[in-house]
Amino acid sequence: MSPSLTVRRITADQGAVFRELRTASLREAPYAFGATLEDALSADAASFNATAADHAVSLSVSTFILYTEGHPAGLIEAHVDDAEVRRAFVCELWVAPAVRHLRGGELLVDTASNWLASVGATEIYAWVADANRTAMRFYEALGFGPAGEHRRVERAADQVESLLVRHVPTTSQVFQQ
Repeated sequence: MSPSLTVRRITADQGAVFRELRTASLREAPYAFGATLEDALSADAASFNATAADHAVSLSVSTFILYTEGHPAGLIEAHVDDAEVRRAFVCELWVAPAVRHLRGGELLVDTASNWLASVGATEIYAWVADANRTAMRFYEALGFGPAGEHRRVERAADQVESLLVRHVPTTSQVFQQ
């Protein structure tokens, strides 16, 4: 029997769970995130509690947690940026290696994308390091394609990341198929 997967929006009292998942992600894949493990370990519990409380109710940013058999096993952030041309992003995606084969990453991206669509997004963006071919293939399999923007990776100036975009079907497009 395969484990059941569920995704739920973070709740205000899940600062400790958020910290546990964030530090696990940075231990396992430090190259994939903007923060460092040292940053996460030196941050006090109150900062994780504040983030969880904010992401639980905000209309512009949220965190979603993947559970397998009721145990936290992954997370993703979804947010609308504050730039003049407001764009919706998924980022900070991580799934525990032991459950990656169960398609939890796909479930997280789809849940975060649905939430972003519910707050008005018609396109979902993700920055992906060009050198991370696994992540690039993952996002492409979910319908993301090149948006035509590139930038240097903040923590590794010798690396480049590309902006990917996935269009959100409108209600009329969904019913036409």
